[in-house]
Amino acid sequence: MTLSVMWFRRDFRLQDNTALYHAVKEAQQRKEPLLFIYHLDSVFTKNDTPNHRFFFAALDRFVKRCEKLGIFIHIIEGTWKQAFSQVLEHFPEMSSLHYNQDEVGAGQKRDEEVDKFFLQRGIKVSSYIDYTIHGAMEVKKTDDSIYKVFTPYYKKWIAQPKRDPYVLTEEDLKLNSVKNNSLYSKGQKNLSNLSVLSNHHSAPHEESAKELLKVFLQKKIDQYDRFRDVPSAEATSRLSVHLRTGTISARTVLYNIQEKQQTSYSTGMDTFIKELAWRDFYNMIYHHYPDSKSKEIDDKYQQLKWNDNSNLLEKWKDGKTGFPIVDAGMRQLKEEGWMHNRIRMITASFLTKDLLIDWRFGEKYFEEMLHDYDEASNIGGWQWASSVGTDAVPYFRVFNPMTQSNRFDPKGEYIKEYLPELAGVSEKFIHEPWKMNEHEQEKAGCEIGKDYPTPVVDHAIQRKKAIQMFQELK
Repeated sequence: MTLSVMWFRRDFRLQDNTALYHAVKEAQQRKEPLLFIYHLDSVFTKNDTPNHRFFFAALDRFVKRCEKLGIFIHIIEGTWKQAFSQVLEHFPEMSSLHYNQDEVGAGQKRDEEVDKFFLQRGIKVSSYIDYTIHGAMEVKKTDDSIYKVFTPYYKKWIAQPKRDPYVLTEEDLKLNSVKNNSLYSKGQKNLSNLSVLSNHHSAPHEESAKELLKVFLQKKIDQYDRFRDVPSAEATSRLSVHLRTGTISARTVLYNIQEKQQTSYSTGMDTFIKELAWRDFYNMIYHHYPDSKSKEIDDKYQQLKWNDNSNLLEKWKDGKTGFPIVDAGMRQLKEEGWMHNRIRMITASFLTKDLLIDWRFGEKYFEEMLHDYDEASNIGGWQWASSVGTDAVPYFRVFNPMTQSNRFDPKGEYIKEYLPELAGVSEKFIHEPWKMNEHEQEKAGCEIGKDYPTPVVDHAIQRKKAIQMFQELK
């Protein structure tokens, strides 16, 4: 009897999971059992960050849900080679492997090595594009080169045919799931021993993702283009953590929006669909620029002389820069493992253009803290904000934190939610509290320099320095 293996990665769902669908259908056709595995890589388990804690809590929840359905996910540890050698040792009858591929970063390199390992042993490997709607090689110019600017990429992306989500019935999921008691219980123990597991109740799962999408489509999407930049409005979808852990697929999200468009079109829907395309765009860019986590895509900016100031970097991380909109964002990140997208742009611009600190430090910190951390999008966003990437904001366009704050949080509602020390500050001064005189500070119950920091830099001066820093390399 031969055996098919389904390898879960960052795709913790049973519906519209490309590899799972094909693995189930193949097992049905061959009338053979299916082995389910998850590789617990020590590279990640030894990193006790909010990002990893959240991810492993999602994994734990998924494994427990599957077990109730009679689907047994074996957790295997070690390097990928050790892990798969262990699988072959226990299951020498293994004939095929199914997984959803990584197109970027270390995951892509590992996939190439895994493929070689199994093919050399005569085992069939089937890998699928699943994390994105269109893979890194699917949307290209007519001459087969890649798009480096989003707008023409999007025109081509939206015109490409989209496939419907794959559906597995209840009957399909009543499959012959292999359970090796010793390997299974050892894996369960390894998973439960992870010190990085966070609060189980907040862990994303497939049902909560569906419910969130439903609420977003009913109540928020039509106004999405109007309110998505207002951090106090709670107008975003909050689906990013689900897309990151794979508790819902981007295709399912798109499919449901396009279904709704048939009967009640709104410009908000178009704007949100563009966000899904941005995700694919950055995945494609990172695939074609594999060094972009450590190197600027625009090579003329690889020699930029950044400010090496660890004290300022820590103040930015702690939300103690003296610029309320920046500090509110950084404190939201610390408290919730999430930050509103407009605020991500503002805080990234502040670190790179006001503090003149290397964008790589910001990208690394977001990687540690964000529950919805997506490597390609995060790198793309940081290179965009610091004007060193593809289709980036021009270096001479420097976000003014006070103007941004005034525009997107006019009453300071978002600021006050995360900076309680500014609760008594009036609208007049909420964006620039350092402008209050002694009497106004007393009235607001906030002494600048004591209850809330004085600004760590002068924006006007830093703006000029930032522009000069870039001009020196032109």
